[in-house]
Amino acid sequence: MKKLSLCLSLFISTYLSANAQQGEWHLIKDRITTPWAEKVDPKAPLPEYPRPQLVRGNWQNLNGLWNYVIVPKATTGPAKYEGKILVPFAVESALSGVGKTVGKDSMLWYKTTINLNKTLKGKDVLLHFGAVDWRTEVFVNGKSAGIHEGGFDPFTFNITPLLKGGSKQEITVSVWDPTDDGPQPRGKQVKKPEGIWYTPVTGIWQTVWLEGVAKTHIEATKQTPNIDDHTLSVSAEVSNSQPGDKLKISAWSGKTLVSEKTIDASETAVLDIKDQHLWSTTDPFLYDLKVALIRNNKAVDENRQLLCYA
Repeated sequence: MKKLSLCLSLFISTYLSANAQQGEWHLIKDRITTPWAEKVDPKAPLPEYPRPQLVRGNWQNLNGLWNYVIVPKATTGPAKYEGKILVPFAVESALSGVGKTVGKDSMLWYKTTINLNKTLKGKDVLLHFGAVDWRTEVFVNGKSAGIHEGGFDPFTFNITPLLKGGSKQEITVSVWDPTDDGPQPRGKQVKKPEGIWYTPVTGIWQTVWLEGVAKTHIEATKQTPNIDDHTLSVSAEVSNSQPGDKLKISAWSGKTLVSEKTIDASETAVLDIKDQHLWSTTDPFLYDLKVALIRNNKAVDENRQLLCYA
């Protein structure tokens, strides 16, 4: 009898444990979904590279299951978390696996521990958020990396000084979103949606990712096509530029080199674009633009972008 009781106890324990693991995340059934919702893999949601510009190869996707908790607004650094949320889906959504509202009197907290890719070590590590609605503070290993206000724009923090030895790093995010009780732009989001009004969107709703760059790297570029002159002007913002740094800029149509210039990093390159292939709604052609930062004849930073010539 004791053996039977013990076996039954072990079976129940194993069953509950297995179901707890399987039940870490599930699609909320009473929310609006698309035909693709059931195909989302909670182990790798939105795994693709998250932006079409400044594309580099050294990056790490942080989407997936994070810990979450919703607490009163005055709470700082919650001691425990209540469950799992699938990043990057808003906490109210079906795909988040939570389906709860937050409101002006509460805060949404996220927490995850990551293993930093070996390829990022020795680089400046940038932590990117595609979008978080609305006021966000990010902590890395318990220290604040920065604050951002805005629900629709990407933002980035250089977290290199906050990293600790070893690969394991802890990222915590707090979010406050008052929806229609606050002053921020919110579109049609309201706390009580009906008619043409939309459900609130709170928290992380675009990809979270890490990128490894050199101390000197390209932060942004500006492209100005001139159809009448058959030219393309390109300039770049360079972080920690050094005297003698150069920019090598080339425009490509598929595998065919269209034009190329090498200039000082602080200058603007003017590329000749012959036989222009203009973008249109019926022919949405995009050139490839490659930008390299050169120091002592070696590429310090390289990226590629898509160019709409119109």
